[in-house]
Amino acid sequence: MSSDSRSRIMARIRHASRGQDAAAIAAELQGFGVAPAAALPHDDTCIAFMTNVLRNQGSIEVAPGRVDVVKAVGQYLYRHYRSHRLVAGNDPHLAAMPWRDGGVLPRFGEIEPGEPVALSYAQWGVAETGATIFLTGRNNPARNNLLPEHHLVVLDVDRLLPDLESLWQQLEPAFAGADRPRGLFCIAGPSSTADIEAQLVCGAHGPRAWHVIVTGEVRQEQLDVASAIHAAAGSTGAG
Repeated sequence: MSSDSRSRIMARIRHASRGQDAAAIAAELQGFGVAPAAALPHDDTCIAFMTNVLRNQGSIEVAPGRVDVVKAVGQYLYRHYRSHRLVAGNDPHLAAMPWRDGGVLPRFGEIEPGEPVALSYAQWGVAETGATIFLTGRNNPARNNLLPEHHLVVLDVDRLLPDLESLWQQLEPAFAGADRPRGLFCIAGPSSTADIEAQLVCGAHGPRAWHVIVTGEVRQEQLDVASAIHAAAGSTGAG
């Protein structure tokens, strides 16, 4: 679009809204409605979210209780690094975990060079995209989402939303108060690029592994269904 065309369009927009009060503008916006959300791969929001996490090259597991979360983190760390050390944000949900029960030794704060694993708490998950949502600040450092080789995420199943429109409704009050977060991250997979010869490479600009641990009233059977849907879609695409 040329600069002249852009100027004409913006001039028309300004002219159309001139003299309109806030109520009239809100009514006009309401008349536009919202775009339809993408179809979910399953009617169960949790299963749909898990399926899309797998589609996004992530890994996922379920851990109903806090002790289960700690054990899952400890097993992941030992499996990949033969270690029980990681850095975690100061989010109260993470600080309250019984880390000693799983032999995990977290350091709370921002990730530093040489630390390969960071653990974050996601405020929401979006089934439509398989994204985990983070409101960053002192308790949830942005660096912990960007710099580790392996990014582990804890997400409560009660914080799952069906689509992005539902997320915007949640964000409005979160950003309206005095304690507004510093930023918003929507992470839907490990860092990746296909710029070079159209070959997908993970870990190009950030974490090369993204592992989501869903906690709360969640069952292994739901993950099994999500894994089967993902596997079936992969075999169909390969054929």
